[in-house]
Amino acid sequence: MKVNIIYLFLLLLCWSLISCNKKGFLDEKPNSNVVVPTTLEDFQQLLDNEAILSLTPALGELSSDNFYITTNYWQLLGKKEKNAYIWAADIYEGEGKLADWNTPYEQVFYANVVLDGLKNVDVTANNQQQWNNMKGAALFIRAYAFYNLAQVFALPYKAETATTNLGIPLKLTPNVDEVVVRSTLEETYNQIINDLLIAKDLVPDAVTVYLNRPNKPAANALLARVYLSMRNYEQAGVYADNCLKLYNSLIDYNTKDAASSKPFERTNAETMYQSKFSETNVVKAISNCIVDTLLYSQYAVNDLRRSLFFTINSAGRVNFKNSYNASIFGFTGLATDEMYLVRAECRARASNITGALNDLNTLLASRFKTGTFIPYTVIPADALLDTILVERRKEMPLRGVRWTDIRRLNLEKPTIVPTRIINNQPYTLQPNSPLYALPIPPDATLMGHYLQNERE
Repeated sequence: MKVNIIYLFLLLLCWSLISCNKKGFLDEKPNSNVVVPTTLEDFQQLLDNEAILSLTPALGELSSDNFYITTNYWQLLGKKEKNAYIWAADIYEGEGKLADWNTPYEQVFYANVVLDGLKNVDVTANNQQQWNNMKGAALFIRAYAFYNLAQVFALPYKAETATTNLGIPLKLTPNVDEVVVRSTLEETYNQIINDLLIAKDLVPDAVTVYLNRPNKPAANALLARVYLSMRNYEQAGVYADNCLKLYNSLIDYNTKDAASSKPFERTNAETMYQSKFSETNVVKAISNCIVDTLLYSQYAVNDLRRSLFFTINSAGRVNFKNSYNASIFGFTGLATDEMYLVRAECRARASNITGALNDLNTLLASRFKTGTFIPYTVIPADALLDTILVERRKEMPLRGVRWTDIRRLNLEKPTIVPTRIINNQPYTLQPNSPLYALPIPPDATLMGHYLQNERE
């Protein structure tokens, strides 16, 4: 039985309105004669809707410090792109329908439909594994959506204030009549982690060619990413290690064509799970940005990332190329290179110098021209950590992680101060500013009556 497209459209329409009062919009219900997904095949079709489920927020990347935009180009941008770039207090100026908010909640809705529907499927010896895989995938997708929302619309996790700081609305059922409020940050991260802990034991063990389908290495990788954002370095290291024990493939960059505009294929050896930026206008802005010269200058001449990640335009400025998805919608998914760097960082913080050096050298040996890389040997712990963090930034530009990194690292040592200059006017984002939590879109706050993030 095929999933009726009208059914999905109506349900998603209801989901977009779910936070409003019971009177009004929610009085409109889906027609009862549409087809409801009930079989495992139906649920797999929902989970394979990559056009929705593979998208992640982009405004955090636009707000970070890997690139800059010229005044002339900035003036051509839309309101939210302009304002996010300069960290304005009011980003939207009354405009709603923000994909960075709506799309992750569509993903949550899909996941909840599957999780709810699976309860009514008779489990047999023949379908147990398929049922497990789908439940695990739905939990992974929901956790990924919640995590991505928390990186943009909530303050960075700080254990001392997590029980009082606001997180995000946690929608856990497909019931369109359920009213949800903003959870605490502690509740938000607990939900993300609990979903992933269950998911990792239900999804398939191996990475396959279906990179839109969650797997055990990817679930461990996402747990590592979540714990890293929380500055729980012990657990981040554990899950990065678990991931790499299951899947540790690295690409030898010497095998890639630096002259190509798309040197990496979508199904490359490092990717465990594919996702990409969602906001089309934001992506266009990012694709026309100019790479920060301080970042670009840190790549050694024999570092192949210099030519594989970047190109010099006709004006002599540095632009990004496409990355691990061969698309202008930059790759934000989960890959082994990130896990080597997470494990290296966590080992360095735990004074495991040998282990950290081994991870760092293993990764970098695959990034330099053959025979030119000189491995790091003896290096003090503090200097090693700084080196790993620099390499993290160099390895993953335009991957959707820099905004989270700035937020967490400034909680450790408040030294990262992004700066813009537009029309000769400087703009700065001070460490640990409330501006590190972007405002909830106005249409969402109107319908959901959510407490808005402080922006002053």
